[in-house]
Amino acid sequence: MSNLSQAEWLAQISEEIIDPEQRIIDPHHHLWPGSAGGSQYLLDDLWADTGSGHNVTNTVFIDCSQCYWNLEDAALNPVGETEFVKELADASKADSNQATISGIVGHVDMLLGFEAERVLEKHLEVGQELFKGIRHAGGWDPHSNVRNSHHDACEGLYLLPNFLDGLQTLTKLGYVFEAWQYHHQIPQITELAKEFPDLIIILNHFSGPLGIGPYENKQAEIFPQWQKDLKELSQHENVYAKLGGLAMPVNGFGFHTQAKPPTSDEFVSKQKAYYETALEYFTPARCMFESNFPVDKASISYPVLWNAFKKIAKDYSSAEKDQLFYQTAAKVYRITD
Repeated sequence: MSNLSQAEWLAQISEEIIDPEQRIIDPHHHLWPGSAGGSQYLLDDLWADTGSGHNVTNTVFIDCSQCYWNLEDAALNPVGETEFVKELADASKADSNQATISGIVGHVDMLLGFEAERVLEKHLEVGQELFKGIRHAGGWDPHSNVRNSHHDACEGLYLLPNFLDGLQTLTKLGYVFEAWQYHHQIPQITELAKEFPDLIIILNHFSGPLGIGPYENKQAEIFPQWQKDLKELSQHENVYAKLGGLAMPVNGFGFHTQAKPPTSDEFVSKQKAYYETALEYFTPARCMFESNFPVDKASISYPVLWNAFKKIAKDYSSAEKDQLFYQTAAKVYRITD
């Protein structure tokens, strides 16, 4: 990225907005207050991105371990994040010309088993109608140069007995489960989909195809097994796929190291196989484009990213496009106009 600031680096690529009227729910972004020397991404930062040309009407916040409480009862600490986002979501309603934060996906430690219920009830009390479900990241890899997910994931996390008890509670209460793990862990999600046919499972970021450490420059080798596992997972109608989140450094495309960020055409040419595969298997009725901002902002600007999504969707009907950009997310997260 040379000596340019991130904003200067991203500003090198500017494109005319494709289909600016297409309504969009961005179903996956984060917020954080920043700390000494750390980056900040709050409502004004989100609005600067969602208001940069595309018609983003609503968004959904996804857990990122911010503003936890510091209680003796540690199980309740993640509710602090829901409290933090609820305040920003309420503020987002003040300007009808800007995107409204219409959903909060928090975190509950599913290893609490049936005890997870009291934490979920607290999330609901604090987040009210905005609370939609939880994410418990399960990304685990045996190699020391691949970092495990932010919820202290261990091998086989999702299939541990206590975790399954937690998911049973989540299912009973009607909340969604966001599954975030690496490409070689897809079979775990397939097992969960079989075990809990009434649980809405949302696959994050194509199940994180890795491109660093021992997986560097191995995309062509990894892809066929990823494809096979994804096809099997897609047979389960309770699983939905988020299309995005592949511009992180961990995916190995190296956009963040380029002198200039990618154009939408360059982005599409390098990643379209993942998108086309997921769309074929899950269909637009169970797919939704996601920004994963500001994490993917390390590689591409918001307007260029959504241009890329629109190019990927160009051959679909207007009804199918509306599913991909709006309706699927509205259905899954119960967002009403």
